[in-house]
Amino acid sequence: MPKGKAIINIENVVASATLNHTIDLDTIIKMFPLAEYKPEQFPGLVFRLKKPKTATLIFSSGKMVCTGAKSESQAIKAVEKVVKELKSKGIVIMGKPKTQIQNIVASANLEGRVDLERAAYVLGRTMYEPEQFPGLIYRMDDPEVVILLFASGKLVCTGAKKEEEVYRAVSKLQEKLEQEGLIYDEGE
Repeated sequence: MPKGKAIINIENVVASATLNHTIDLDTIIKMFPLAEYKPEQFPGLVFRLKKPKTATLIFSSGKMVCTGAKSESQAIKAVEKVVKELKSKGIVIMGKPKTQIQNIVASANLEGRVDLERAAYVLGRTMYEPEQFPGLIYRMDDPEVVILLFASGKLVCTGAKKEEEVYRAVSKLQEKLEQEGLIYDEGE
């Protein structure tokens, strides 16, 4: 029996950005005392924003990694905001950063129980060892994502580079599970 659409939440978008020049992290830490920089532990400076709530790692090479955004556009805005704040304190930044989405992590609920034992067999490209880990690991080809699927019908999708890929992957998985009779209501 066909179910409704899965409830999907984008949990984290990771974006990388490149400035085509080096950056003096010691100067940034002097201008932004709330930033975190301990070069003896980690070579990057952590620059946190409250809105959007993100953390951006800034490296002296001019490379940046932004995590914590809840959408592609929010990740891009966060990088632009970090650059704007640095410029506002006189940090020299030439040109605009080239930002690229690296990974999108999403959670979803298929609103039904899943027979993982049979799903491992039917889906192919899976790993299911319940003694080791309670979820089924499914490597989807198109879109190229990895899905951790649990018997509860909850899942985590990772590896997408666009939000649309997450929605397509979850929809495709749900459709396949329904076709094969592998998803059912609690009472069935």
